Amino acid sequence: MSPDDAFRAELRAWLAEHRPPAVEVASSADDALTLRVWQRTLHGGRWVGIHWPVDAGGRGASPAQVATYNEELARAGAPPLLGRVGVTLVGPTLLAHGTEAQRARFLPRILGADDVWCQLFSEPDAGSDLASLSTRAEKRGGAYRVNGQKVWSSYATFANMGIALVRTDPTAPPHKGISMLAIPMDAPGVAVRPLRQITGEPEFNEVFLDDVEVPVDNLIGPENEGWRVANTTLANERGASFIWREQVLCEVALDRLREACERRGCTRDPIVRQQLVRSWIDVELFRLHNRRTLDRLARGEEIGAAASIVKLFWASASQHLYERACAVLGPGSLTDDGEPWGHGLLSTRANSIMGGTSEIQRNIIGERLLGLPREPTFRG
Repeated sequence: MSPDDAFRAELRAWLAEHRPPAVEVASSADDALTLRVWQRTLHGGRWVGIHWPVDAGGRGASPAQVATYNEELARAGAPPLLGRVGVTLVGPTLLAHGTEAQRARFLPRILGADDVWCQLFSEPDAGSDLASLSTRAEKRGGAYRVNGQKVWSSYATFANMGIALVRTDPTAPPHKGISMLAIPMDAPGVAVRPLRQITGEPEFNEVFLDDVEVPVDNLIGPENEGWRVANTTLANERGASFIWREQVLCEVALDRLREACERRGCTRDPIVRQQLVRSWIDVELFRLHNRRTLDRLARGEEIGAAASIVKLFWASASQHLYERACAVLGPGSLTDDGEPWGHGLLSTRANSIMGGTSEIQRNIIGERLLGLPREPTFRG
């Protein structure tokens, strides 16, 4: 048995003994507690942060093993980690740019969900154009005073730490004068307001920062070089690890759709068959995209801008899958209890926005992969 096969077998055996909770997202304090306990259970089996170095509490897992990890958890019906921002974004950023004291302070608490982090990057006027952020941090003695507003922060309601981009030099060019801070979410002046989505779930939040005092020891990386530090964070956000999970979720949804069509006796309808085949082709192409990515990682190659191809394809494929499902199953599919079609139709609308809009992904593909002229910049 190869090391990768042994890894898969070990994980499957562990999941067979540790049933994941039925909670999908943290819509309430009780849900958050359930997800926190689940993450601690995973951590007890050394199944959190497997891509981290061994001396940091991970397994030093290979790209193939990370792919397997995400696939098997998805097939077992496991929910995303409550502390996934800390595990996937903050941890790698601290490993690359944090001080020894910061790593010793934060990393162990991230893995066991003792600290749940949220991401404080986007602003009402700085989403895809993140460099135009306006939240300011003024240094006064041994602390920064932070003022501004952030938005689209997942799980900020339950987080006790936030990784934030702030402007520390307002006179510098847009990509300069930015710093990264670790902000305690219980600090005076921090206010979190949930944003109820079209699905009815308040997964995202807006965060208001009113003269929040943050110790200078919470500066991650050099002052005014936060954009360079954030590139590490964004590379992990737009990396391929979550995509393998999404591939499996699409496969599971397609299998469920085919079974629903068989129960209704409509699989002989040529239009229904055509829609099923189109979604099968999308899922198969998705799998092949991921396999190509995995092969490149196995050769030690950087994915870089090519990650935008997979992200763009996933966004459209997942949306089309649920659109076709609701079309072939009819209006009743939108309200059937216990079935995911209506919820999926609504929730996948965000896939072309989250993690970098599809428009931005097309710009990246055009400019960095195809060598097309840069998008014109219009200034008023």
